[in-house]
Amino acid sequence: MATLTHLLLYPIKSCAGIAVRSATVLESGLFALGVHDREWMLVTEDGQFLTQREHPRMALVRPLPDGGKLRVHAPGMDPLVLPLAWDESAPTRTVKIWDDTVDAADCGDAAADWFSNALTTPCRLVRFHRDVVRPTSTKWTNGVEAQTRFADGYPLLLIGQASLDDLNARLVAAGRHTLPMDRFRPNLVVDGIDACEEDFLATLTIGDVEIRPVKPCARCPIPSIDQATGIPGPDPLDILQTYRANPRMEGAVCLGMNCIVTAGAGNELHLGQELTTEIAF
Repeated sequence: MATLTHLLLYPIKSCAGIAVRSATVLESGLFALGVHDREWMLVTEDGQFLTQREHPRMALVRPLPDGGKLRVHAPGMDPLVLPLAWDESAPTRTVKIWDDTVDAADCGDAAADWFSNALTTPCRLVRFHRDVVRPTSTKWTNGVEAQTRFADGYPLLLIGQASLDDLNARLVAAGRHTLPMDRFRPNLVVDGIDACEEDFLATLTIGDVEIRPVKPCARCPIPSIDQATGIPGPDPLDILQTYRANPRMEGAVCLGMNCIVTAGAGNELHLGQELTTEIAF
């Protein structure tokens, strides 16, 4: 029987994630410990989003919910403490993430200075505005409407444990080191399905929650970044290229599936839950 083995969310886009034992699944992604997945994001002064692609040190920024606050840690710096309560007085800033332009709440100059020092580049912290809905593209959903926050495109990323095990076996055969799952930054990890079986699932049902994989996840250089050190190393894309180039994605190297929530939003997911899968025919 397939089971849910990991639940992860990333409060600040492209910064360190947190593993939880349970989470509420919403249409816009996971919610746990008082924070949403990709609820905050770092941007340039003109509103362009930042990621580990250009700033690998973002991996070392660790947000940790603590009661009604979010404590953010970075090497050599005192923690930054952010309130989780919504600030009605926060100014609105227009930000850009890929092709989407949305309004966000600016978190102020103190947060901007802290992150600029932590990453050694000028930037500002913004929070997804609670009055904004960011719809996902319906190109891959057969017209089904969905939404997300500051995730790249869809509210959930699913990877089967066997998919990583298969990649690691190929890396070892090539004389390389294995990689941990955190290199691929999933929200949901499932054990008990075959390698890359997630590519072919019509639905994944966990309790009362139905999740639909909709779009293969095209991989960028982030899996080459050691999430514990922020240092780029050997890139697994050359190995993935030998068997994971996806013609549906114009030859892009893919691992994992972007998903939407099609039923049961508002219910909780728990580690160890059994799940059922339906193959798409």
